[in-house]
Amino acid sequence: MILMTALLMFFLFRGLANSYAKNGNIAKGTGRLFEPIITYIRDDIAIANIGPVKYKKYMPFLLTVFFFIWFLNMFGLTPLGVNVTGNIAITTALAIIVFLITTFTGTKDYWRHIFDPLGDGMPWAGKIFIYIILVPIEILGLFIKPFALLIRLYANMTAGHVVLGSLLGLIYIFQTWIGGTLSFGLAFAISLIEILVALLQAYIFTMLAALYFGFASETHEHTEDHEGEIAHL
Repeated sequence: MILMTALLMFFLFRGLANSYAKNGNIAKGTGRLFEPIITYIRDDIAIANIGPVKYKKYMPFLLTVFFFIWFLNMFGLTPLGVNVTGNIAITTALAIIVFLITTFTGTKDYWRHIFDPLGDGMPWAGKIFIYIILVPIEILGLFIKPFALLIRLYANMTAGHVVLGSLLGLIYIFQTWIGGTLSFGLAFAISLIEILVALLQAYIFTMLAALYFGFASETHEHTEDHEGEIAHL
């Protein structure tokens, strides 16, 4: 199913790219459906969290991971019943990729904030005791962030399928047309909610990944501007 999704994404967005090239940067066909989503990810997720300067190098991954998770979630709701994102090995692999990108693209200011969070405003003699507690917490946070990513996606998708399976199982427990009808009606309502959850989980994963990339690519000047905005608020 992962290979099928990869092929689907390849031909879908290859066709979108070709339509841009042939029609003067105007999408045609199914590309019109996905163009607003791509624009939203660029403007409201990538640029908003990473910044207008460095967002471009993260865009290929953010677009890929969003549509990859979304399509797999939708396939999991079909009669095929392939719940790929409900496999913790898959969500772990995605979280590891986010962790590696964040780690290897982190700027000097990013790593300095982790190992010297108080900055130069206080001499080392005065802040060494604070750092004994603070620095291990910052280092632990490097691993907690991707762990939260993998658990959130895995738990939400698995929970939805467990609820659906339980409601459908009630049909065999009640063994009456009233109980079966109610169970099927509830399962149908949950399925509609799961369609929204499938999109929402892809959005949350992409948003958090962009947020982590924004932390990693943050420069000292951007940090000062951000702290100034917070102080003003």
